Amino acid sequence: MKTKEKYVLITGGTSGIGLELAKIFANNGHNLIIVARDKEELAQSCALLKASSSIKVISITKDLFEEDAAMELYDMVKAQGLEVEILVNNAGQGQYGLFIENDLDRELDIIQLNICSVVVLTKLYLKEMVERGSGRILNVTSIAGKIPGPWQAVYHGTKAFAHSFTEAIREEVRDTGVTITSLLPGATDTDFFNKADMLEAKNVVEGKLADPAKVAEDGYKALMSGDDMIISGFQNKVQIAMSNITPDSLVAKQVGRQQEPAGSESKK
Repeated sequence: MKTKEKYVLITGGTSGIGLELAKIFANNGHNLIIVARDKEELAQSCALLKASSSIKVISITKDLFEEDAAMELYDMVKAQGLEVEILVNNAGQGQYGLFIENDLDRELDIIQLNICSVVVLTKLYLKEMVERGSGRILNVTSIAGKIPGPWQAVYHGTKAFAHSFTEAIREEVRDTGVTITSLLPGATDTDFFNKADMLEAKNVVEGKLADPAKVAEDGYKALMSGDDMIISGFQNKVQIAMSNITPDSLVAKQVGRQQEPAGSESKK
């Protein structure tokens, strides 16, 4: 029987942390399946990745905001006879603003992308990996999943789910030869804040954003080492360590002040 070629599937692989991860995988000889919803960005990213290495790069245009998109993506990959050796659930978005003022449909779309698509793809590929006794999954979560986040309540909630979910299923499959890793970046210099309408937030205007290439490097090393999780960045590690011994109500107040619009005075 002919051995199937193995691939790394990366959602949201055309920019930011996803693209930097794709570059690292390509440089280490991994064939890639890059998924995004923008055809033009996909074409540009694939050309870049192919030019820098001899690996195969397959692009799939799919909008994971849509309810059936994750299942359709899985079926498309399976129909091509491709074996996903590593799954990277990277695609994710947020929405800045007060919860009572933000658009509900937009928030439900974010839940679909950040939670539902991750659950679908993880379940389908994890079953395959467990059956053959090998495979790796990297879920790009966030330090937002470790702390309550006023001005980004839904985003922080989705990342809390994603991280907890990752840790739980990792334990369920710990003796199967499959590893699952949670990557927790902090604020990173990507298009996330533009898409989230968050460019006026205090932590974006006044804070120092992490280099997505460094975040990707941390995630890749943790994944290939089989680690359960990695918090990228020293200051983020300190923030999470402090939040673990601080009452949630106080953490929420502190984060709210960090994320409120720049120039505003917190009334809380």
